[in-house]
Amino acid sequence: MKILLINQAFVSPNEPGHTRHYELAQYLKSQGHDLIIVASDINYQTGERIVEHKGIFTEQDINGIRVLRTYIYPALHKSFFWRIVSFVSFMFTSFWAAMQSGPVDVVMGTSPPIFQAATAWAVAFLRRKPFLLEIRDLWPAFAVDMGVLKNPLIIGLASWLERFLYKRATRILVNSPAYKTYMTDMGVPANKVTFIPYGTDVEQFNPTIDGQSIRQELGLDDKFIVGYTGALGLANDIDTVLRAAERLKDEPNIQIVFFGDGKERTRLETEKAQMGLENVTFAGTKPKTQMPQVVAACDACLAILKNIPMFGMTYPNKVFDYMAAGKPTILVIDGVVREVIEQADAGIFVQPGDDAALADAIRSSYQQPERVKTMGDNARQAIVTRFDRRDKIAETLTLFQQLMQGK
Repeated sequence: MKILLINQAFVSPNEPGHTRHYELAQYLKSQGHDLIIVASDINYQTGERIVEHKGIFTEQDINGIRVLRTYIYPALHKSFFWRIVSFVSFMFTSFWAAMQSGPVDVVMGTSPPIFQAATAWAVAFLRRKPFLLEIRDLWPAFAVDMGVLKNPLIIGLASWLERFLYKRATRILVNSPAYKTYMTDMGVPANKVTFIPYGTDVEQFNPTIDGQSIRQELGLDDKFIVGYTGALGLANDIDTVLRAAERLKDEPNIQIVFFGDGKERTRLETEKAQMGLENVTFAGTKPKTQMPQVVAACDACLAILKNIPMFGMTYPNKVFDYMAAGKPTILVIDGVVREVIEQADAGIFVQPGDDAALADAIRSSYQQPERVKTMGDNARQAIVTRFDRRDKIAETLTLFQQLMQGK
């Protein structure tokens, strides 16, 4: 099979960000199939241009994976309006590249942002190929709940586009069980929606990895490190973490470290300085190849989102990486991922927005090293048993084969 994927935020292992689609491409290649990827020429986390080129797109070979890097207007870290402009620019350039990508058997679109999924549908329609719609987060529902999308006209148009794509997709792939429920409640037939969690690479992230080099690089050899990995954006509620850090000033051996970048980073670093938080470090981004060492350097790991009901429907990728590395998760997200953590006894749940409870959870983790180790061991066992990414990618290949067979 030749499968065409349109994903603005695709990254290779040498960039910061989530590499699930790269891993999918490598697996498909090992099985005799090709995943051709149309991606933007700017990294979604850093906002930096990945390749320089003339014209609308340029072609890359990334370890045998064919990637068409297309122009995108560089405004990802500006206002919400300019982010939309950036998304729409990719919508058009990706269409041009996709139509020149050569023969394909299946077209896959991914959302968010939803605009690129519309492009994937248009390509599939014109080429008369099956259209697989992957939903990684619910848009516009999340944007509306966060309050960043307020214009009734835009909300109406976005909701119409969402329903349009759900109706016209040949199949829909979701990475959270709650997303399937959300769609069936909207009238989408249950047999049209396939739930496959991303899981994680249990060989790449494992408890035997040594993170000492990262601790030395940061000058934190002797600290109890609570690490956060990923985006520093509006949804991530890092302000609650800063308030918790302020409550922990009396614990000089505890350090909270953010590995990542995003729209809010500059403001958050200014806030950190104004609050005098020497127990907080913004360590910047690391390529995916170094993330196992980054997680290994932590004693406990943090996953947090704002106190918005819709966020309870997510399966954050970082949580599964933490678990595979044998690290307990301090989880500030109430929903389906809480069930995963609590069923496995793999971390501590904190009510979103409660900085006092978050500080208490961090303090108790520092004071109970044996408990931390037990939760980490439980986390690793749960991932190996239920969320090995190799199994999940194999399930995705089965889905592609069903599409090819018209099922």
